[in-house]
Amino acid sequence: MSDPARVLVVQHERGTGAGWVGQWLTEAGLALDVSHPYAGDELKAMTTYDGVVVLGGAMAPTDDERCPWLPTVRQRMAEAVASSVPLLGICLGAQLLALACGGAVRRGVQGPELGVLALDVHPAAAGDAIFAGLGSPAPVVQWHWEEISDLPGGAALLAGSRSYANQVFRVGDHAWGVQGHPEVTAQIAAQWAREDSPLLLAAGRRPDELVAEVRRHEEVLAKTWRPVAEAFADVVRQRAAPDERP
Repeated sequence: MSDPARVLVVQHERGTGAGWVGQWLTEAGLALDVSHPYAGDELKAMTTYDGVVVLGGAMAPTDDERCPWLPTVRQRMAEAVASSVPLLGICLGAQLLALACGGAVRRGVQGPELGVLALDVHPAAAGDAIFAGLGSPAPVVQWHWEEISDLPGGAALLAGSRSYANQVFRVGDHAWGVQGHPEVTAQIAAQWAREDSPLLLAAGRRPDELVAEVRRHEEVLAKTWRPVAEAFADVVRQRAAPDERP
């Protein structure tokens, strides 16, 4: 039996793990190598892996002084895109992907998106390798203050929301960004709610109600996003074994 395809997971904070996405990729047969650069882990070259997942975090994608590993992450992501390594950026990871490839990110002009909100999936998603099965509207956990204001040149826009247009996109054929949080479990949401309580209250959201909202929608969220994770796993396995065909 051949070794499983290897995926690098870049985690930016102690409490912001791969959650459901990590579980789904593992169940799909992938081996995850989680890097914690905030704790001093050296970030390996992404091109040495069969796939990459870059997770979210409370920092802004250009908060380089406070988070000195971010420039390296952006550089490594650009290298991965250039080498066609399958890459999935989630929230902060999507913002870093946009910046790494020439896009722009700013503080969200419409304020934060918080809670389980709907995405409008565009017709372009129908031909996408991992989002072809995503129905519209698609629910996703939103928890962000920044927005991707400009996509990289040539990027394909796959979905948007009422407040922010650039929610799901593809750069090239093998790199995807998702502004929402398909990985978030109710447990992760509860931790974030404790940490972000003043910010949530300032934005008009009660932390306990926000966590309850995520918990109430867990089943439909999993039904929506697990197929996306499994399709990403298929793309990763194809890179790992290019001579094999389904």
